Amino acid sequence: MSKVYIPTAGPADWQRFLADPTKQWRTGFSAKTLAHCWESANGLPNEIASMLQPHGGDVELLLAIPEYKVPLPGASRGESQNDVFALARAGDLTFAIMVEGKVREPFGETLCDWLQNASDGKRKRLAFICDLLGLTLPPPDHIHYQLLHRTASAVIEARRFKTDAAAMIVHSFSPERIWFEALVQFASLFDVAMVANELIAVRPNARPPLYIGWACGDCNFLTA
Repeated sequence: MSKVYIPTAGPADWQRFLADPTKQWRTGFSAKTLAHCWESANGLPNEIASMLQPHGGDVELLLAIPEYKVPLPGASRGESQNDVFALARAGDLTFAIMVEGKVREPFGETLCDWLQNASDGKRKRLAFICDLLGLTLPPPDHIHYQLLHRTASAVIEARRFKTDAAAMIVHSFSPERIWFEALVQFASLFDVAMVANELIAVRPNARPPLYIGWACGDCNFLTA
């Protein structure tokens, strides 16, 4: 992955970075909806800015990079391709944020399915993620692997950029909050309860402190 980035001219610039630019770029689905929402915002989308504000003060987006890949150990194709990586300030605190966009799309495989006939590389990767997140190995079978590696990506980049905190936020445009329960189950691994539109500290004493959240996006972007 190149380390040189250029500004976008609009939502359409996000399409070419998708794993499948033709299939994934559809009205009413997460990739296109998320791109229009973030490009329309003056900085962070309001629903995400309001989640950060209580944790530090006035919020400022420093940069946002779509389809951001974070290498993970255990396989040559073990990258986590995050929908958005954002660096943001809340008062005196800087956050490294991984954003997972959703409408109706699921969180992919559960660990039960992902670990079927698992290679040594997969098991190495899962052990790395659990150690990074302070979780007991192995996590329960019903937990979605995507939530694990997206959250690990936030911690990895927070350490690399030396930010004050790491956060993984699901930016959902589902009016029914489809798949919210999957995030609730993930949060239970840290013995915390999820509340939509709040940034929840799951490892407040870690270095960096780790937060997760569910942001309810503006459904007007579903028709963009």
